[in-house]
Amino acid sequence: MRPVYAISGGVSKFAKTRPDKNYQAVIKEAYDYAIDDLGLSFPAFTDNVDGSVASYFSDHFSRQLMAAIMAQDYLGLCPKPSHRVEGGGATGGLCFQEAWKSIASGHMDVVVAYGFETMSHVETWKGNEFIALASDVSFDYPVGGFYSGYYAMMVTRHMKEFGTTVEQMAHVSVKNHLNAFHNPYAQKRNRYTVQDVRDATMVAWPLTRLDICVMSDGAAATVLASEEGIRRLEKAGAKIPHPLVKVTGIGRGTDAMRMSDRPHVDYDNFIQNYATQQEKDSQETMKYYKELWDHGTRYPGIHSFRAGRTAGNMAYKHAAIQDPLTELDFIELHDAYTSSEIQTYEDLGLCRYGEGGPFAASGKAFLPNIEYGLDLTDEPICPVNPSGGLIACGHPVGATGLMQAVFAIWQLQGSIDKHFEDKTLQIKDARKGAIHSHAGTGTYVTVSVLEKE
Repeated sequence: MRPVYAISGGVSKFAKTRPDKNYQAVIKEAYDYAIDDLGLSFPAFTDNVDGSVASYFSDHFSRQLMAAIMAQDYLGLCPKPSHRVEGGGATGGLCFQEAWKSIASGHMDVVVAYGFETMSHVETWKGNEFIALASDVSFDYPVGGFYSGYYAMMVTRHMKEFGTTVEQMAHVSVKNHLNAFHNPYAQKRNRYTVQDVRDATMVAWPLTRLDICVMSDGAAATVLASEEGIRRLEKAGAKIPHPLVKVTGIGRGTDAMRMSDRPHVDYDNFIQNYATQQEKDSQETMKYYKELWDHGTRYPGIHSFRAGRTAGNMAYKHAAIQDPLTELDFIELHDAYTSSEIQTYEDLGLCRYGEGGPFAASGKAFLPNIEYGLDLTDEPICPVNPSGGLIACGHPVGATGLMQAVFAIWQLQGSIDKHFEDKTLQIKDARKGAIHSHAGTGTYVTVSVLEKE
């Protein structure tokens, strides 16, 4: 496989509604930004891009089948090759990896991955119904299967199994909202306290409105290139920041749509098939897990995302990462719910299973230069969702995974100050980061690792 570089990106403003533009124009907002950041004219970029991958979750919101081809035409990319990907909340992450594949395989040298969702065209209740169609419509959906209910069920099991608390979940909300306070692209830029989160309207116990991401209108685009593609773009006048940002690892995982179909494997099965080498090499961790299983823990049940563990392990192996907590400088993680961020800490190996709650409140996933108004016991190690994540930025589903990629590129290029006009969220000397995209109740998950050469 050839090396693949993420050289540019752009995002539109994420908002509850974008009545000023149709979805094609919102995509172009992000697309034009990515081109302008390369210092290229629109015609010069069009001459040099080989193809595209388009990302959107639902045909229902836009009431338009084959919406991607209309965007392709609007962007002036016809008759260049393109295809659309769809995988629930992981659609943007899948799109990024499909573009990576086109470059790594040698099929193309310059590819743009763009994604969007315009969710404001329907009432919130109808939007939730559309999203609920990403559950089993013959089994879960007819008996009231809506996603906030699913995630409430999962986290209550996590609370019973491991002692996770609502205050620990609220730490995630406080962190992500306050990070987004410094992100001009975010939909929700607010300061909250733990008490604010708990006093918010209850949606599905224990999840309040401030534990849950919001529906959004928005778009994002990233440009990936091979070494030959970079030479071609630079010959055309592109100003690509060096050192380059390289995609060093990708991983994917899947799980059964119905949570009731997911296994409850025993200790030996877990260690053999899911534990990381780092976990296996630690006698303390092996003893800790043995005690969990002796007290009745089974994996993944409904308290963990097996697909997340699979995707993380694959990406880390590809990128030669042994200890993600200390080797990654940041993670942009799919936090559709505060509870899912906590669960994913464990799946991505930032802490052991059962320790996601204390990890959330420890300070290890926070930024070092922001005063959160919380009593944190530990210094930051690996900031999670320095952008504000889905909870604060918004969740226009097809754009979200690509939004994460754009923010990761800017972090590694050291250009947060340039793009945000505020350097607060810039992680000092960031060299390696990961993006994580998650669908359904963990049915598709992608993890990609980006590194400054």
